Amino acid sequence: MAGLRVGFGLADASVAEMLNRVRQPFNVNSIAQAAAIAALEDTGYVEESARLNRSGLEQLTGSLDAMGVAFVPSHGNFLLVHVGDASAVYEKLLRHGVIVRPVANYGLPEHVRVTVGLAQENQRFLDALRAVLAG
Repeated sequence: MAGLRVGFGLADASVAEMLNRVRQPFNVNSIAQAAAIAALEDTGYVEESARLNRSGLEQLTGSLDAMGVAFVPSHGNFLLVHVGDASAVYEKLLRHGVIVRPVANYGLPEHVRVTVGLAQENQRFLDALRAVLAG
């Protein structure tokens, strides 16, 4: 539901209350909220999404390990991949038609954020990264 800018979190009530104090002033609109609730109620969709994400993470991490490329372990839908000069790698990946997110603004100038995709999307990233890192 990222296109609708919807996500969710599980937290102790005191933590949730603290986060509510600092959240942005404009919350998710009611249509997006209704879509999120409908998606969560579709257990088949939720289970398939979780399965695809786990499979994609395994594909990415297994291939990155085989390539000798370091990454931050993840249970989410993205990986932080250590690529050295992330800005340069980002630009080179763009030329291969692959979009990742440099995260220097989070204090990680040598990492890119890679979203887990479908198997063929993950493979396209891995092939492009291999080519970029090979020079």
